[in-house]
Formats: sequence, structure tokens, C-alpha cells
Amino acid sequence: MSDQPVAGSGLAAAMAIVAPRRFGTLVTHGATEWPSAVPCVYAVIPSRRDDGAAIVIALDDKAKSVPVYDLARVRNVLARGAAMLMVSDETEDWDRLAWTRVRGPAGILEPGAEGHAAAIAALRDKYPQYASHDLEHAPLIRIQPDHGRSWSASGDPVDPLAERRPSDLTSIVRGRRSVRAFRPDPVPDDAIRRAITAAGWAPSPHGTQPWRFVVLQSRERRAELAEAMSTTWRAQLALDSADPQEIERRVENSRDRLVTPAVLVLLCRYLGDAHLYPDPDRAAAEADMATQSLGAAAQNFLLSIYADGLDAGWMCAPLFCPELIVETLGLDPSLEPHAFFPVGYAARDPRRRPRRDPGELIAAWL
Repeated sequence: MSDQPVAGSGLAAAMAIVAPRRFGTLVTHGATEWPSAVPCVYAVIPSRRDDGAAIVIALDDKAKSVPVYDLARVRNVLARGAAMLMVSDETEDWDRLAWTRVRGPAGILEPGAEGHAAAIAALRDKYPQYASHDLEHAPLIRIQPDHGRSWSASGDPVDPLAERRPSDLTSIVRGRRSVRAFRPDPVPDDAIRRAITAAGWAPSPHGTQPWRFVVLQSRERRAELAEAMSTTWRAQLALDSADPQEIERRVENSRDRLVTPAVLVLLCRYLGDAHLYPDPDRAAAEADMATQSLGAAAQNFLLSIYADGLDAGWMCAPLFCPELIVETLGLDPSLEPHAFFPVGYAARDPRRRPRRDPGELIAAWL
């Protein structure tokens, strides 16, 4: 096992790794007490400082054995005015060990203080579980990092923690997120192949697997495609009575989602192996079954991408101009574009919308 920092290690690199992570360890030390190390969840918010980011950690309203201000981590922050956050990966494979830490001045952000409401909003955006917590009346710990360091056994300059995701199905299903903003770092071809292989295990009508994938790595081809689609986007947004500035903003955002990620994957319906029926009703049902199975293939693809340490989004834009996409990319006319999946490393943690309670989703239990 080598002992070397990650290439480009420093505060900016460390914060880029810390920001999208979901769990960490808060380390504090008071004037006289033993150090306190507790697991935590956190959010990164804009800061007035030039480095532009601070970390906020909730002292939420769960029942505690001691009052909030008697917690060791709170006493330590008040006494010393500093704290450290660490994210790490421990594994029996020592070639994959990695950690990142950031530290700096820290304080208690009181309810009603400037920035408290924005910090709560950021925490709730990142963790839907906080929707039912009364954070408005609880203080927060705020860290202003001024030092960062990342280390991995390999010295990999790409996020050393990105590949480390839970392996149990429940965590993968709940951890998968829809990402819109990506870093430009390249992704392994094998990860895309594994995701397409996983899609192939989805249920499909008669086992025909009526889907095909088009992998677009060339940013030049994707830029060409985005330019071709921009006319359609503008026309459709105009139908929604959007003002010209808003139309251009949304077109540019859509273009970025196609071009910026390392890879863009196009999911197509393919009916070349579909069963043929002489009556229109069964023929339509066969096409509907194929469309239904696309969702299962897409979910397998997205879960595999997440489990591999990557992220993806889902864009339905191909449904609105399938012929244009086929023509621009020179695809076989038998392919029917249905969805784009931008794939890469998340540039920031996306907003997670709360999920409905199962009781709301069960229409009947007979």
C-alpha cells in the first residue's frame, strides 16, 4: 500500500469530495476535554469568504439524553472555536483505502441568526428525512474550512470515494439520485458496460429485451446533437408562453446536461423482435409492454451506475423529437429514442424531493 496524497489535494479538491458525500465524522476538541468524534450528516452552503463554502451540521430535535448545549461537540466548539469533518472509506482491500478531511474555524449558528434559514433549507434539500424535524428552533454547528487534505492508497486524482457505495439493495435504491450537474472527469467504460448488462436482466415481454442503448462519449457529437435539438426546445418553450430570456436559459441548461457529463447514454425502444398480431388491440398491447419494460431496464441501468460510484440523470427530451435524434446521429430507423441518461461524477449533491409514505401509494389492498 502506497502512502501518497491524492493528486491536486488541497482545500478546493477536498471540498469537491466532501460536498456530495452524505455521511461523515465530526471531530471537535475542547480546552480540557477528550476529543469528540461523532457520525453526522451535513450540507455545504455558500460562504462570503473567497473559497465560497461552509459546512453546516444540524443539532436536530431527536430526543437526547442531555440538552443540546451540554453535548460535548457543542461545548468543544464553543470552547475552541474550531472543528474538523472527515469522510473515509475502510475496506479489506488496502489498495482502495481513502479519506478526506477539512477543518477550520467553527461556531454555533443560533436560530434566527443570519444564514440559519438558508442552512436549514440546504439540509432539507439534501436529506428529505429532515422535512419532519423542527430545525427552525435548533442551533447548528457551522464550520468555515480553511484547510483540506485528501488521501487514497492509489493517489487517484479522481474522487477517491466516488466508487464506494453501499452494496445492499435497500441502500442502493434509496441512495440513487437524479443528478443534473456533473464534473467533466472521465468515467470507466466498464462501468457503462456493467450498467447495460444490468439493464439486460430486466423483465421484458416474451424475454425479447426490446431496448437498445447508444453510448455517446464524443462531446463534439453531443454538441452537434444539442444544437440540432435547440430549435425544438425553443419552439416548445414558446408554446408555454415563456419569455425569451427564460427560454434561452433553459435551452442552455439542457445543452449543458447533454455536453458536460463524461458520457451521454440514449435509451431506445426496439420492436424488431416483437410478436406480430393480426388484430390492432394485441399489436398495441405488445408495443405498450415494450414501453413498460423500458422503465425496468432504465432502473437497472441507473442502480448499477450508482452502485459503481457514479451518478446519472434522466432526461425525457428524446420523446419530443425522436426522428431528429435518429437523423442527427445517423441511427437505424428501427430505434425509437425514449430517454437520455447523462452519466458522470456529481458536481454537487442534488436536491432530493421527499418520497410519499407507502400508505399514500397503496390505492387498495384487497
